Amino acid sequence: MENVHQFPPLIDRITQREDFCDGIKVYKKRLINKLNAINFKGGTLLVNLHHVKYNHTIIRIAEPLPCLGDELLCKWAETAGNEHDTASYRLLDIIVPDGPKLILVKSESASINDEGVRMLLPENSRSIGLRKVQRHPCKDVKAQLIQNSACFTGELLEFSPKALKVEIESSPLQTFQWISPEQPLNVILYAESQTFYTGSCRIIKEIGDRTTKSFILEPTEKQIRRFKPREFRSTRQQLVPLPNMIFRHPITQKVENLKVFDMSGSGFAVEESMDHAVLLPGMIIPEAKLDFFGSLTMSCKAQVVYRKSFADGKEKDHLLKCGLAILDMDIQEHRKLLSLLHQAADRHSYLSGSVDMDDLWDFFFESGFIYPQKYNFFKENRDHIKETYQKLYTFHPTIARYFTYQDKGRIMGHMAILRFYNKSWLIQHHASSVSASPRAGMAVLNQVGRFINDSHRLSSANMNYVFCYYRPDNKFPERIFGGVSRGINDLKGCSVDTFAYFHYRHTENHGLEIGDGWTLTKTEPKDLKELAHYYEFISGGLMLAGLELGENLEGLGGLNEEYTKLGFKRERALYSLKKASSLKAVIMVNISDIGLNLSDLTRCIQLFVIDSDQLPRDIFYRALSELSVNFGMEEIPILLYPVSYAESQSISYEKLYRLWVLNTEYGDEYFRNLKKMIQYIQH
Repeated sequence: MENVHQFPPLIDRITQREDFCDGIKVYKKRLINKLNAINFKGGTLLVNLHHVKYNHTIIRIAEPLPCLGDELLCKWAETAGNEHDTASYRLLDIIVPDGPKLILVKSESASINDEGVRMLLPENSRSIGLRKVQRHPCKDVKAQLIQNSACFTGELLEFSPKALKVEIESSPLQTFQWISPEQPLNVILYAESQTFYTGSCRIIKEIGDRTTKSFILEPTEKQIRRFKPREFRSTRQQLVPLPNMIFRHPITQKVENLKVFDMSGSGFAVEESMDHAVLLPGMIIPEAKLDFFGSLTMSCKAQVVYRKSFADGKEKDHLLKCGLAILDMDIQEHRKLLSLLHQAADRHSYLSGSVDMDDLWDFFFESGFIYPQKYNFFKENRDHIKETYQKLYTFHPTIARYFTYQDKGRIMGHMAILRFYNKSWLIQHHASSVSASPRAGMAVLNQVGRFINDSHRLSSANMNYVFCYYRPDNKFPERIFGGVSRGINDLKGCSVDTFAYFHYRHTENHGLEIGDGWTLTKTEPKDLKELAHYYEFISGGLMLAGLELGENLEGLGGLNEEYTKLGFKRERALYSLKKASSLKAVIMVNISDIGLNLSDLTRCIQLFVIDSDQLPRDIFYRALSELSVNFGMEEIPILLYPVSYAESQSISYEKLYRLWVLNTEYGDEYFRNLKKMIQYIQH
């Protein structure tokens, strides 16, 4: 609603006439339509009066009545308590709000009285502006000014990206002399418990007295650094048609609608005009809606990270390009956004798109991903596995994402990623049909990398680590994942640890019982602390972090609940094998849906032997026997660490699996070395 009486600072500036600049001609017909629009919306305008004797001016607020011809009638909006004698004043002009501008209306025939104003409308009026950048009035926004440890609290009266007007009052314990106009100060803008902006400003003007002062502040930062700078940034794309960002401005509370210039999975840029700029670098927008063509909307929390001017060849005025970082987004809405962007980048690349399940299973077998030995392990449970995959690939649960490379409806490449620990995602099921498309396998690998790069900073993604298991005799993952780890050469960024893998038959009876001081009990934090010391000594990598085997065991059940809510199964139990009070091994029992991982690496027992010399082979097998009751399987997959224990105790194993873990903060290092590995393979 165009209404000026709510904004006293605007009235002050109009009274002083110091901010006006000449505008364009406004014809009577357009003025009448604008006056009727204000009447329809219950708005007001300003009446500028000049005292006939004492040569000063005042402004009164009036409400326009419906205007049907050449004459305008207005009634005073506020009559009670008015101390001015109307008869002592004459009309100078009226000022009509017109979006970011004002219309200045003068008349040769006008009269005023205690009821209002009557005037004959002129043939032409003038549109005037207040500033190159409009300053927006504010309400209920608190401001803190901090300089050299002195903190003043006040109100934000006006806002623009170029200048802020803050009013503060002194107190007996403070004096305005503590504020030095020559030095910058920090400004915090907030409402209730939510902070919208913090940044450095310089003082460009002071207005007021010893008790109350208004400061005009100019923000000094044109760009902020929300995250650590990245060499390999998210890919920005211009969609056709361009989407819009619609949001309620956190400071002015006005609804804004800006055209999106380009976007990626981690941020986007919008266009705004110079004279109606509303975005300030550093400002947080609690909820911004991305509107795609009026048929699809996605919401996110965003922060303005930069603003810069540029000229559009079609526009006479300069435009502003403002970049925003996505701070957080619902994980399902983010999936939709990434799916759209992946398709825009490559029409063959699909993120969790529609897949015919029969075609998917045919692809798994034809590509050799499901080879005879692997199929032999899960063939008895194929109906359960089909049901699990039907849910994974049809309902798009929050815990899983899959990537396919397709051409003419045929699947040529596939990869999946599964959130199996609270902050860790498992990369799995990488398969491609080399004969059909040599680039399909690399394409889905790049999709996963792009997904990680776009998602890991979102708290809703819970992605501190990504990990995968691969066999060292499998050349492709050994070159790619192993090569990346060797190239990064920092165990806190990326590491590889090796497990012995075999199947244990729970029907076996070794005729032994744990006794003679041996106990198998639930793991305590002190046991995990000792495991961490041991692992740091022999490896120093990320295995324990990736598998969530830290000392803090609280709050780890939330993911189990999410699996249950989605119709899946996921449980984890930790046990400690001790001789007297001396820890010999920590055992992790993972229970999940059959086939969630087709090598059953999410439904297995993992043993971490700490004291290889003091853990007899028989006690090792007896511990497995006791724990096997948790599985409804004749053969239980076992992952044993370190491999040297299996060899020293003559424990036969079927193969080796390497656990590769990446700290997602090392994205640049990952992509830099991945690029080298790909170039090496292609040559």
